[in-house]
Amino acid sequence: MPRSSHQGDVVLVGQSYGGMVVSGAADAAPSQIRALVYVDAYVPDSGDSVWSLTTRRFRDLFVAGAKADGLNCAPPPNLDPRCRPHPIGTFLQSINLSGRWREVPRKTFIGAFGWEGSPFLDLYQRLSGEPEWSTFAFDCGHNVARLKPEALTEILLAQV
Repeated sequence: MPRSSHQGDVVLVGQSYGGMVVSGAADAAPSQIRALVYVDAYVPDSGDSVWSLTTRRFRDLFVAGAKADGLNCAPPPNLDPRCRPHPIGTFLQSINLSGRWREVPRKTFIGAFGWEGSPFLDLYQRLSGEPEWSTFAFDCGHNVARLKPEALTEILLAQV
């Protein structure tokens, strides 16, 4: 892969399911990435899927959300009205990672604990004990960018 003059300048941020996406991108090109920020997000190992990482409550919500067409999970009615259905197949598909994403020098996890039934509580506790991770806890709902924009911006700016 050709080296860019901006090598290591990228900060990838993934919220919720987006943790799967940023992990895959970082695994493909870790030297291009300065930091990974997981915002109330799944942090997978190879072979994991959202389905395998989440709680029974969320698996039940996914199935119920896909009842209309069997393909797309409708967002719960209490979420932002801009939310759109999410393909259930992406929740079921496992990710294939080499582990190179762990070479990214900065890894941050932000847990949002002001909502009932968060599937990220145990993950936050585990990552809080790992020296290569920085962790932050916010007392807000899952939509951190909307509910705690200043605090999130401060953390993101600290990555650059």
